[in-house]
Amino acid sequence: MNRKTLVLPAVIGLLAPVLAACGGSAGGGKDGNPIAVGTTDRFIASKAVPAPFDPAYAYDAGSWNVLRQTIQTLMAMPRGGGEPVPDAAESCGFTDTGNERYACTLRKGLSFADGTPVTASDVKFSVDRVRTLKSDSGVSALLSSVDTVETKGRDQVIFHLNTADATFPYKLATPTAGIVNPDDYSRGKLRNGFAIDGSGPYTLDAKVKNNTLVKAVFTKNPHYKGQLKPKNDKVELVSFADTDAMGKALQKGDVDMMTRTMSPEQIKQLSADPGKNINLVEMPGMEIRYLGFDTSAPVVRSKAVRQAMAQVIDRGQLTADVYGSSAEPLYSLVPAGITGHTNSFFNKYGEPSVGKATSILSRAGISTPVKLTLHYTTDHYGPATKREFEVLKQQLNSSGLFSVDIKGDAWDTYRASELKGKYDVYGLGWFPDFPDADNFIAPFLDKDNFLASPYANSTIRDQLIPESRREADRLTASKSLTRIQDIVSDDVPVLPLWQGKQYVAARDDITGVEWALSSSSILQLWELGRGVSG
Repeated sequence: MNRKTLVLPAVIGLLAPVLAACGGSAGGGKDGNPIAVGTTDRFIASKAVPAPFDPAYAYDAGSWNVLRQTIQTLMAMPRGGGEPVPDAAESCGFTDTGNERYACTLRKGLSFADGTPVTASDVKFSVDRVRTLKSDSGVSALLSSVDTVETKGRDQVIFHLNTADATFPYKLATPTAGIVNPDDYSRGKLRNGFAIDGSGPYTLDAKVKNNTLVKAVFTKNPHYKGQLKPKNDKVELVSFADTDAMGKALQKGDVDMMTRTMSPEQIKQLSADPGKNINLVEMPGMEIRYLGFDTSAPVVRSKAVRQAMAQVIDRGQLTADVYGSSAEPLYSLVPAGITGHTNSFFNKYGEPSVGKATSILSRAGISTPVKLTLHYTTDHYGPATKREFEVLKQQLNSSGLFSVDIKGDAWDTYRASELKGKYDVYGLGWFPDFPDADNFIAPFLDKDNFLASPYANSTIRDQLIPESRREADRLTASKSLTRIQDIVSDDVPVLPLWQGKQYVAARDDITGVEWALSSSSILQLWELGRGVSG
C-alpha cells in the first residue's frame, strides 16, 4: 500500500464516557470554596523567560490557558469548535472581496477589570505593541499579515492586511491579539513577571514562590462583557511538580479536576478503575509531537541524514510502547481531522526500513554511524517524554546507522536554548493556536517562525502559504496545503511523530467537564460548576 489513513475526529462533542454529574451552580464550590484544577504546567519567570504572561511574549499552551481566562480578544472560539465568534467585538468581518481589510466594532460599555473603558485605540495599541516588540518567542508572527491598524472613533478598528489572509479571524481569537490597557503595559518593553490585567471573564491573583507560580486564582470579573458565560465565581489553577502528586491530590479531594499533562500510566489506570466519585473524560485533540532540526548544523545539514531518520523511526512502535491508546502515529505536520491533512511522510517512506535508510545515506556519501544528540524537555510535556526519547534512541541506534545520545533540560532553559540554536535535534510539541492547517504549517516554515529555524523554502513561503490563505473555503486550499506537506516530507526540516488525545479527570460533582478542554486544547475554566455527586 502507498497510503495510510488515520481518522481522529476533531469535534469535542464526541466524548467517552459522558459524565454522570448533574445540576450546576454559579458559585465557586461548596461553602464558597473555589473549584481547584490541577496541572503539571510550570510557570517560571527567569532571565531566559522574563515575561511568561505577556501577550507579546507568551507562546505555549500553558501560558495561553492562563491568558485566555483574563485577557479578552475581539474574537473567541465557541465552546464546541467551529469558526470564531465576536467577544470583545460586537461584530467583525472582511469588508472587501480579497480578504485584505478586516473591520470590527467593539461592544457597548466594554471595560477593563478596573472599570477603565476599552476603546478602539486600546486595541490598536495592543496589536501594534506585539508587532513592535517582536519578541524572540516568535509569537508576533501570528500578526505578520497586519500592515496597519486604523481606528474610527472609540469603537471601530480596521485591520489593513499586507496579503490576503482568510485565517485572520482565528488569529484575532488568540491571546497574542489580546486587548491590554496602555496604563499597565509599556509600548516599548515586556511586562515581566506574572501580573495580568485585562477585560476577560476573570481577574488573576498570582501566588508566587521563588519566581515560580504555584497557584493562579481566577475570580469572576464583574465588568466582563462578551460571549462567555462563566458558571463559577472562582477557580484555582494549581501547579504540581509531577503527575503523581497531581493524581494524589485528586484522589484526596485537594483538587476537583486534573488536566494536562496526565501520564499514560494514569490514563490507563483511571480508564480501568477511576476510583470513587471520579470520572475520566477522553476527547479528541490536535496536539502533535515532532523532532525539529537546526538545518544549518553540520551533523544534520544534509537532508539525507534527516531523511534516513524519517525512514528508520517506527512511529507505531513508539506510540504503542510509550503512549498506548492515547496517541496515534502522525505522518504530517497537519494532524488527522484537520481539513488539508495528508499522510505525506507515509506516502514517501512507507514502513520503517533500515535498508532504504542505508541507501539514502550511501547515495549522499554520508559516513555511518552518524553521531548526534536528541534533546528533550524534562518537565513540560509530562513524564513519558523521557521514555519516548529512550525509544527513539533505541530505534536509531539499533539500525547501525546512528550513534545517538539523549539529553533532557528543564523547560525554562530548554526553550531559550532551542531558540538560540544550541540544539541540532530537539523534541517539541504543538498545541494549535487555532484549528486550521495553516497553523500547523506557517509557525514552522514561514519567516520569523516559532522555531527560529534557518530552513527557508521560497516556494512554501512566497507561493503556497499566501495561495492557501487566499481561500476562504479551506477545502479549496487543500491543493496548496498538500504540496507544502509533500515538500516537508522530502526536505524534513521537522519530523512529525505522533498525534495525541486529550484527557480530563474530575470528581463527579463538577459539571461542565466535557467542555473543559476544546479540541484545540483551550482550557475553558468558565464552563466548570459544582453540582451533585453521584
